[in-house]
Amino acid sequence: MPPFPADQSICEPRMKLSQLGITLASIELISVMRKCATIFWIAVSVFSTAFGFQKESKFHYSVRTIAFYNLENLFDTSNDSLTFDDARTPKGKDRWTIKRYQHKIGNLARVISLLGQETSGPGPDIIGLCELENTQVIRDLFSHGQLKEQDYRFIHYDSPDERGIDVALAYRLRSFVPFSHKSHRLLLENEDGFRDYTRDILVVGGMLNEDELYILVNHWPSRSGGESRSSRLREEAAQLNKRVLDSIRKISPNSRIIVMGDFNDNPVNRSIKHILKGKASRAELMEDELFNPMEKLYNKGIGSLGYKDQWHLFDQILLSPNLVDQESGHYFFWRAGIFNPSFLVTSEGPYTGYPKRTYASGIYQGGFSDHFPVFIYLLKKVN
Repeated sequence: MPPFPADQSICEPRMKLSQLGITLASIELISVMRKCATIFWIAVSVFSTAFGFQKESKFHYSVRTIAFYNLENLFDTSNDSLTFDDARTPKGKDRWTIKRYQHKIGNLARVISLLGQETSGPGPDIIGLCELENTQVIRDLFSHGQLKEQDYRFIHYDSPDERGIDVALAYRLRSFVPFSHKSHRLLLENEDGFRDYTRDILVVGGMLNEDELYILVNHWPSRSGGESRSSRLREEAAQLNKRVLDSIRKISPNSRIIVMGDFNDNPVNRSIKHILKGKASRAELMEDELFNPMEKLYNKGIGSLGYKDQWHLFDQILLSPNLVDQESGHYFFWRAGIFNPSFLVTSEGPYTGYPKRTYASGIYQGGFSDHFPVFIYLLKKVN
């Protein structure tokens, strides 16, 4: 019998935003984890009701938290003449001042520091990021007092995106040691045959302790112009991911792979469901498929962002089949969740229930992001 309940979200289901009051479901955390860091124990005889065990035994596990967070336009205050960042400057329409920038940095640092704190320590072991302008904003974020002691490192490439926003991967060196990284250019054309500049796909290979792990970090083209009209672009992004996955599997067949990002598509869209072959069930996964724990959350009405009174789950983390094998002796998937405590949620006004963002309808809100972060826990049995 598995030591933990399978496919269990740690978020309560939430339906349409209009059905919500100011109170959203809070994260439910298991009390045994509260005083633990990297390794925790479960006494089956004590927690048999919660976990469904029938016999007495003890399990020791190492736990790793993997997360993804769309930072919602984390720009510095300088005007870059090569990108369309004019709005996010002190004299731009957003009046993006040093004070507002530093406030956003502090807000985001607070959120990241809370991800995984009850299981693997303050902040996730690995976190993918998107909607950030450059290396300096990442450095400012992880040098903030709430994250500085965690000794995060990061990998970032400048992409050709017209607004100058990129993706990145940050990690704690004591948990993950990279051995390779590459930025894969996503070459797209618009309907007129001209180049459509967008974000690259970041691919990082490394060792999660003794396990070889590859991570693909994405931020796919938006739904600007309509979902159906723009779906071709996201499907091309999915095809590029598929080619990268095939290459990794050919070179290193036993490696573990995580595909994460803001896909601007839900788990049931063709780009995820058919091209990436994301599956909601871990049973009988084929070698070329991916397990998508976010699909079951989405089907329950749970989302990471809201739009027109509907929840969407664009932010997803998918895993290769060997990451759901609990008998492998390596890290395996335990849980997926969306981090949505009440302080991250707009509590009044027309956007009640939505993620509390930095700007809403052009008005400064002093919030966090228009997306909630998502995360998974990986476990590994410790002797």
